[in-house]
Amino acid sequence: MKTFSSIAVLLVGIVLIMLGNGMQFTLMGLRGDIEGFSAPELGIITSGYFAGFLAGARYGPVLIGRVGHVRVFGALGGLMSAGLITFPLLSDPWSWTALRVLIGFCMSGVYVTAESWLNAQSTNETRGRVLSVYMICQTVGIIGAQWLLTLGDAATSVLFIGASILVSVSFAPILLSASPAPVATMSRSMSLRKLFESSPLGAIGIFLLGAIYATQSGMGAVFGTQIGMTTEAIALFVAALFAGALVFQIPIGWLSDRVDRRLVICGSAAIGAAFSAFGFLAAENRFVMLGAAVVAGGMTTPLYALLLAYTNDYLSAEDMPAASGGLVFVFGAGAILGPLATGWAMDATGPGAFWSCLGATFALIAVYALWRTTRRSSLLAEETDNYIAVVPGATPVAAQAASIWAAENAETDAADNQPSR
Repeated sequence: MKTFSSIAVLLVGIVLIMLGNGMQFTLMGLRGDIEGFSAPELGIITSGYFAGFLAGARYGPVLIGRVGHVRVFGALGGLMSAGLITFPLLSDPWSWTALRVLIGFCMSGVYVTAESWLNAQSTNETRGRVLSVYMICQTVGIIGAQWLLTLGDAATSVLFIGASILVSVSFAPILLSASPAPVATMSRSMSLRKLFESSPLGAIGIFLLGAIYATQSGMGAVFGTQIGMTTEAIALFVAALFAGALVFQIPIGWLSDRVDRRLVICGSAAIGAAFSAFGFLAAENRFVMLGAAVVAGGMTTPLYALLLAYTNDYLSAEDMPAASGGLVFVFGAGAILGPLATGWAMDATGPGAFWSCLGATFALIAVYALWRTTRRSSLLAEETDNYIAVVPGATPVAAQAASIWAAENAETDAADNQPSR
């Protein structure tokens, strides 16, 4: 309880950040439609955010090492707030793409700082619970942001200004808290070749999942505008894509600690593919489509944690942090390509391609996971690392913290299971 009281202010700030950031994701689709941007152009704009985010994950720790967490946090927050209120002043997709790259870079640096603070305030006994609460705060913030979108008109500057205000206000409780700034430490990322050799499923699966996550978060609103949804309906649809994570994370995590993780990955991805097909077929039935969004979207976050845990199962404790950094890079690469491909497909075949691209990518993960069961023997449940909730899009700080927690718990469990003399 003492740990959570020490990070309560930080968690409040994170919720406020996610409210502002969650608003701008959906706003891109709403305002982009008003500006007359095509689906491929909105795909490029969406990819710009993840390109910036990936760059921020790489260079954010470098900036922090030079000038410290507080200065980086304040500077990136100011730039992000300014970027948000600049969108309605511009009306061409290339300017929007540049702004999205900037905001993605800033958001990644903010995440690195916030996650470093959380990690510094946690012990190994509490780190798992802290990261889980962090995941919940992020998800609740994104869902709450969709409701805020219904309070204004995307054709005006009001919602952009509101998102900017939320981001600006979010830094006050964090920067004014009494918590000391953590030490800036980051492990080097594992090479992509070594990462693939250690866990082909982890590397390929996380790449494909990056495409899924970016498509859901960035192109969901574009899909809604193209089929004629109202702003309220689009907000509800995007919220549904994220709400499922709160429902399915615990049961899938419980199952993954008891069953061959490849089968759980395969099953989860197959469910995502099946409900993406339901969403495609239920375009005229909004109630069924919302249900499909809850389930298909709800598979994404557990799959990220599953793939991270599965990769760790075949690594030494010393290699886990470095592998987590590599997986974040691979995820980001997939997140850049996903919206590009989906935007092109939606332009070529219609809005239903949103569901088709999601379903096909989920299916690829399921098939590859099933094939991998024939290439490597399974581990016993007691030989695997603990599953821990980590959100897609987390920076290497959170991913490495989760891996360290899993490794230390695995060592503790191994020591506890040693026969007494």
